Amino acid sequence: EALKREHSVFSSALLPPASAAGDNIYEWRSTILGPPGSVYEGGVFFLDITFTPEYPFKPPKVTFRTRIYHCNINSQGVICLDILKDNWSPALTISKVLLSICSLLTDCNPADPLVGSIATQYMTNRAEHDRMARQWTKRYAT
Repeated sequence: EALKREHSVFSSALLPPASAAGDNIYEWRSTILGPPGSVYEGGVFFLDITFTPEYPFKPPKVTFRTRIYHCNINSQGVICLDILKDNWSPALTISKVLLSICSLLTDCNPADPLVGSIATQYMTNRAEHDRMARQWTKRYAT
């Protein structure tokens, strides 16, 4: 019931687009635009959102389909974001999750990386990190 409610909100709102893929209400697709002013600006990133029947009491699984150079997102598209794990709350909505992911694209969290080498580069050679992130965005997300 909560999932149907959220789906109707996305169908009628000006939020980052997210909708069921085909007939399966548990499998959604979403699109996030690289935030203006970030190294991902101009990129279009596709995500998969998978819900379990326990939603909203268990978090959805959200993964990037589009490759991205980011210390909190690995090559399989897995996202290291606290609200998708231990800090999940049934009060959170998919729009809040997507906004948190957009925020992660603006401000990564190198203290809790999934890709240690990118986190190290972010902290020690920010210019090279930003160059690589822009290059990947241009190559994979445009």
